[in-house]
Formats: sequence, structure tokens, C-alpha cells
Amino acid sequence: MSLLPHPATGQPFASPVPPGTGWPGDPAAPDTPVATTAAAVRRLAHDAGLHTLEAGVSVCRACPRLVRWREDVAHAKRASFAGEPYWGRPIPGFGAEHPAILVVGLAPAANGANRTGRIFTGDRSGDWLFASLHRVGLANQATSVHAADGLELPETRLVAAVRCAPPLNKPTPQERDTCAPWLDREVALVADTVRVVVALGSFGWDAALRTYRRAGYGVPVPKPRFGHGAEAFLAAPGGAAGDGVTLLGCYHPSQQNTFTGRLTETMLDEVLGRAAALARMPR
Repeated sequence: MSLLPHPATGQPFASPVPPGTGWPGDPAAPDTPVATTAAAVRRLAHDAGLHTLEAGVSVCRACPRLVRWREDVAHAKRASFAGEPYWGRPIPGFGAEHPAILVVGLAPAANGANRTGRIFTGDRSGDWLFASLHRVGLANQATSVHAADGLELPETRLVAAVRCAPPLNKPTPQERDTCAPWLDREVALVADTVRVVVALGSFGWDAALRTYRRAGYGVPVPKPRFGHGAEAFLAAPGGAAGDGVTLLGCYHPSQQNTFTGRLTETMLDEVLGRAAALARMPR
């Protein structure tokens, strides 16, 4: 098995990276329990603490098609990254442990997070997202290159509805549903502090609505429609008047959207700036 040096630390790794071997930010150990079925995902996610959840996510093997794809990409590699090891595993959430803002995306990119091991890191979508987060005061730096670059998100946490890179960026409904308990548990763990949820794209919007509905939040009827700048208030279960989260819609910072001008830097800043303002308002 060939080993290649990590671009930041120089430590050699196999592709995919075995858990507990020293990759920056790896939450798992060699003996972290591995989910291989949907039932095992539900069992391991149930009542897990945040660090245990991150570790379990990062070694999950419950969706055979996604496991094959993410590992095939890690072996084949894009030519421009042929000299680097690829993470090649599922991507846990990243950012604040007690966030005021939760950003929900679709899934990792095959040569982005699937390579670097950190959500939205190492691809053009992440370049746009983190630059905007920095401009509106939600990130300590404007770039996210690899998992050892010092990036911090003091008020924000990033998660994906599906934790493995899917072929053509299109997970199946079964894969989405198999992965859902990881997101359900993560939302439950940060529920006490999250005030704003930013959904990137319609997939993230629908995933957020499903997740909060399962958590007992009040989702308006008819279901709020996704759109850039769309807002919906999801009332907390049994909470006082005004207690809950505000869901904001944002076009996904995909190359298709940014190259065509469907999403501009100003548009992205407006949504993330709105999230920051809402999160900092007095309760």
C-alpha cells in the first residue's frame, strides 16, 4: 500500500486514511465502532455525545454504493492531487461545539472534503463559503485548504445531510435516510444554542425541515418553499412564544451557481450576514 505525505504535516498516509493514524482532526480511533447497516447507524447515533458522534460518522460504512465511490476516488485521485493522500471516509460536522448558527449542506465533494477530511474544504464551493463567512465575521480566516490550516468558526457549525461523497453529487433517497440519524443526533446536541439554520440549496433546505420536524419543531403548513433569502420560523417543541430557530435559504455555492452568476458574493454575504445578525440578537 503506497503512502503519500499530508500537504501540511508531511506525515505519510494511505488512501483512504485508516482511523486513528494521526490525520489532523481525525475524531476516530482504530477501535471506533463501525456502522455497516441502517440499523447500526440508528443504534450508534442514539444518545451519542458530540465527539463520539463525530467519530462514528467518520468510519461509517452503511451505504455500499457510497463506500465504493468515495474509496475509488481516493485510490484514483484527481491528477492535480495525485501526490496527496485522500481521506476517503465520511465527513463529520465541523465548527463550534455550541453554535448559534448551523449551516446544512448536501454532501462532501469527491475531490474536496473527501480528499481533505473536512467539510467544504479544498474545493471551489468551500472557497466561496469560507470567504463569505470571514467577510461577515463568522470565520477567523477567509480560506479553508486542509484540516491543519488553523480555521476556526466560533459561532458556527457546518454539517452535511449526507456524509459521504456521492456519485454525480446525487445520493439516493435510501442513502439520505440511512444517514439521517447522524444529522438528527447532531441537531439534538446543538439545539440549546442554535438560533439560525442556513440551508445551502434545496436539498439542505428539505433535510433541515425533515430533521427539525422529527425533533418536534413546528414546521409551517404548507411546507415553506426554498429560495435564496427565503425565511421560515420553526417553533421549538414546548417552548415559549418566539422560541425556536429561523431557517434561511441560500443558493448552494456550487461552481454551476457561481460561474453563471446565479449566486454572487453579495448574495451569499447577505444571507450569512442575516444569519449573524439574527444569531446575535438579544433573546
